[in-house]
Amino acid sequence: MDAFYASVEQRDFPEYRGKPIVVGGSPEGRGGVVATASYEARKFGVRSAMPSKKAKQLCPEVIFIFPRFSVYKQVSEKIREIFHRYTDLIEPLSLDEAFLDVTEDKQGIGSAIEIAKQIRQAIKDELNLTASAGISTNKFVAKIASDMNKPDGLTFIGPSRIEKFVEALPVEKFFGVGKVTAEKMKRMNLHIGADLKKLTQAEIVKHFGKTGKFYFKIVRGIDDREVHPDRETKSVGAEDTFPYDLTEVEEMDLQLEKLGTVVASRLQKHSLKGRTLTLKIKYHDFRQITRSKSFDEPIANEEVIVATAKELMALTQPEESKIRLLGISLSNFGELMSKQKITNETDQLSLF
Repeated sequence: MDAFYASVEQRDFPEYRGKPIVVGGSPEGRGGVVATASYEARKFGVRSAMPSKKAKQLCPEVIFIFPRFSVYKQVSEKIREIFHRYTDLIEPLSLDEAFLDVTEDKQGIGSAIEIAKQIRQAIKDELNLTASAGISTNKFVAKIASDMNKPDGLTFIGPSRIEKFVEALPVEKFFGVGKVTAEKMKRMNLHIGADLKKLTQAEIVKHFGKTGKFYFKIVRGIDDREVHPDRETKSVGAEDTFPYDLTEVEEMDLQLEKLGTVVASRLQKHSLKGRTLTLKIKYHDFRQITRSKSFDEPIANEEVIVATAKELMALTQPEESKIRLLGISLSNFGELMSKQKITNETDQLSLF
């Protein structure tokens, strides 16, 4: 979806249309961070996870709006209903993004491009919102393609174009490459995919750890990850990899609130409650830790989930951290779990 939270606000409140708005943060830029910025605000350099004070400096006329996550969740469910008209192979990544496998589409259309066009038109006609689609034969390229012609765009990268496309891709566009890693690559004179391709797998792993194996494959257009809508699992959770390292506690808390909303929604969807909450943290250097807390009684309440996640985060000295990824999951469902097959819904962020 295009600037999802902000677009919903502009749709529902005409006075916000055509104006630079920020969902999240605080009026006058006093604390808080940006959850989503409208395209009018983005023209000034305002972006997600940016402190409100900085957003206000870049765009003095910006309007701050308190998030309505329950509304965004309802809209997301309607979008998901549209997806299901075409395929049941849907891997949700967040409230506003998903992978769809349309190899065998339910309507027998036979064209991924046509399906994407119809889905985007249905979203526009029925919900008065716009979406951008990326179409290819694997997740990595489809994700990158979905960001290329925003807003309201459609980009197709066919099999014959994939390798050349990835070779020309700036290294900062690669999954898992944040600012620190991108700077390290550029110091090594690695600026685009073609530069990475010159290295052996052993050389990439030596410099960038286990993730180097992924870089080695993806720069050759190889991504074998499947779209997984349903699988037996022992936890329900959500996680998000950020385009910028989170360094402010307020930024981290905002992301935990967003993740908590998604997790609570998924628990409610499957009528589940968990006794163990786990917080997952991946740092800028790819070091990863988890922290857990167990309860005497199973929980599913959003406020409890968010408060517990923040409590666990506080124990890790977040004010001294640079965080690349955060995740929240609930597990230990007991007998309920053995009777149900639930959706594996952990976030990675992508589209078609």
